[in-house]
Amino acid sequence: MRQIEISQVAKLPTKYGLFNIQAFKEGCKEHLAIFTDELSDNPIVRVHSECLTGDALGSKKCDCGEQLAFSQELIAKEGGMIIYHRQEGRNIGLLGKVNAYALQDKGFDTVEANHQLGFRADERTYEIIETILKHFKIKKIQLLTNNPTKIESLKNIEITKRIPIKIASNPYNEKYLQVKKDQMGHLL
Repeated sequence: MRQIEISQVAKLPTKYGLFNIQAFKEGCKEHLAIFTDELSDNPIVRVHSECLTGDALGSKKCDCGEQLAFSQELIAKEGGMIIYHRQEGRNIGLLGKVNAYALQDKGFDTVEANHQLGFRADERTYEIIETILKHFKIKKIQLLTNNPTKIESLKNIEITKRIPIKIASNPYNEKYLQVKKDQMGHLL
């Protein structure tokens, strides 16, 4: 079993509401649990993969920032948790992601660009997610996702419901979203 370092819990006031925040350090990756005071025995949970360009810089090439905002707003109202999964660019890192963006600018789709760079379509792993949920003694969840791989990866957590995230496309991410649906099986 790998060593996980866990921070204290702190308050995190946001434009969506008041959350708590706790960090989970796994090697060089530091993941976050952002959660409401009241967690039911079957909370809404969003496993949100890090996307600096979408989450912080407002990129329109993806739907990540909008998915995070949707999740924060819903969970602030309904209660639950966002696990901010630090695996940038489907775990190819910022350098790989920017290089993939450059290939996309030349006409490659997101999967083709990753393959051109020597990566699989998606390099993420999800073991830390179950570790975080177990820390909170969460055994079943309502999973806020469109990604079937996230559903399949949580083998020891009961998923009682999948809650879809519906984000409108824009001219910059239409092809990206179509590839997620057609090639990666996302439930869009």
